[in-house]
Amino acid sequence: MKKIEDVTAAGEPLPSISRRIWELRYRQEGSEATLADSFRRVARAVAQPESDPEWAGRFEGLLGQGFLPGGRILAGAGTSRRVTLFNCFVMGVVQDSMEGIFSALQESAITLQQGGGVGTDFSTLRPRGARARSTGQVATGPVSFMRVWDTMCATLQNTSERRGAMMATLRCDHPDIEEYIDAKRGGGALASFNLSVQVSDEFMAAVAADRDFALVFPADGLADGEPGAPVEMRAWTGSNGAVACRVWRRVRARELWQRIVRAAYQSGEPGVIFVDRVNQGNNLWYRERITATNPCGELPLPPYGACNLGSLILPRFVREPFTPRAVFDFDVLAATAALAVRFLDDVIDVSHFPLPEQAAEARATRRLGLGVTGLADALLMLGKRYDSEEARQAAAAIMRTVAHAAYRASIDLARERGSFPALDPDRFLLSPFVAALPEHLQMLIRSDGIRNGHLLAVAPAGTISLLAGNVSSGIEPIFRPRYQRVVQRLDGPPETLELTDYAVALFESLAGFDAGPPDAMVDTSSMAPEAHLDMQAALQPYVDAAISKTVNLPEGYGFEGVLGLFERAHAVGLKGLTVFPANSPMGRVLLADSGAACDGIACQ
Repeated sequence: MKKIEDVTAAGEPLPSISRRIWELRYRQEGSEATLADSFRRVARAVAQPESDPEWAGRFEGLLGQGFLPGGRILAGAGTSRRVTLFNCFVMGVVQDSMEGIFSALQESAITLQQGGGVGTDFSTLRPRGARARSTGQVATGPVSFMRVWDTMCATLQNTSERRGAMMATLRCDHPDIEEYIDAKRGGGALASFNLSVQVSDEFMAAVAADRDFALVFPADGLADGEPGAPVEMRAWTGSNGAVACRVWRRVRARELWQRIVRAAYQSGEPGVIFVDRVNQGNNLWYRERITATNPCGELPLPPYGACNLGSLILPRFVREPFTPRAVFDFDVLAATAALAVRFLDDVIDVSHFPLPEQAAEARATRRLGLGVTGLADALLMLGKRYDSEEARQAAAAIMRTVAHAAYRASIDLARERGSFPALDPDRFLLSPFVAALPEHLQMLIRSDGIRNGHLLAVAPAGTISLLAGNVSSGIEPIFRPRYQRVVQRLDGPPETLELTDYAVALFESLAGFDAGPPDAMVDTSSMAPEAHLDMQAALQPYVDAAISKTVNLPEGYGFEGVLGLFERAHAVGLKGLTVFPANSPMGRVLLADSGAACDGIACQ
């Protein structure tokens, strides 16, 4: 039998990229000689809350076969390091005072230093030039303080084992929205941040009607004499309801919308979060308002919200690939998803948290982020072209199976261990996602409760996908059959590795290297951008959080086309959108043979 370092958990040859990623990111020096050693360490650590010692063995069998947890779990579980096992955090409300701002900065620094990625809503900070009611000091605006965060993150990166990741959001009606939109144009500025604009339904209605739109700020934070008439009531970050806001000025909604899209078209940022849709679809709508996400956007979270991640490796469930008999094993997928839910729920109880507020929020709601990776490879192995309706239907069936199995597993856990403390069954069952579950699951939630407030999120899973044999990332299409990947090293300059997509390599091993590409082969260079949206829209009904997805824009794709993509994203019910232009100067980690690059944010 081959050593585990030479094969994947599925018994296939372990690609050199998988071993390299394990060595760089997850191996514990001096105690782990094989990938199996790492899996055993993680499984034993996560199984500590279990009364039956057999769960450690079950978790060990789960890892790599059809599921891999997030990188923080693989790197930190079972070690002596004081790190969190959670990838994703949203920070608390930034109070608009010097003490509040630098307290928030410190909390972000602590969270980043211990391995978490953070999202922060800067909408609470007064616009540039405004005077504070209490001190009369003139504000420099949220973008100026984002630069302080950026410097902090870059400084920590020099002492950390992983790149710091931050998401900033700002309301579309904040008076400094134009400065925020343009903050990263030209490259180099705010390099540690991803940026998203909170886009409201009210704003989109003003865009459709070509009306003026008021930029406002809460009156209680402004000194007398600032713009004051009229006053509009708006629900604002950090408030429980609508507050009186002074109108700073009015802009043409359509012009502001086009400015957002043009910046994205030219540089890839900002993305947009359709914030009202996020909150309308939130299972926990009755206790929280969400205005920010984790750095890659798949987890909209409340203040101090936290979530751990894991991905089901979809190519592992394809039987007899690349043959007329190819079939997807939904039964094994459902069983694997159920076991993964138990694993991720145990992670909550064994993880360290950087801040006590994060621990309290995580334990009150017990959010999980179970997702999928390798979707495009699985579809190719089934003979389905990614941009076809047949593929979208197959993908939706896969995600529906995951969702229903995950909710059933969480109900079973509630029967065994109790529901999450913040559960209000009557109001939880009114949330749109839960109300769309099969009736028998709704009845079980009412009678038995549920262990987790959310269960599903589709992360980019870039590094995890490499560890799984270089399967396609998340729900992204195949980038190229062959390409180069830039891998960061801790002890030297980045490495550029030559890679072959997992499904392509498998096809060539079965049919021969000279057989040509599979009939269903399609990659980002030969696929219309609209197909990206269509796939995301097909899966979103079965994901209770969100989906990290980037639309790659081909050469020559014009601004009007991108404008149509953003408007279509809102129309089809997505929670947000990010695009990546051809030849963007930012985030180049995947390189085609020609040197063209793909999105570095979604592919981390």
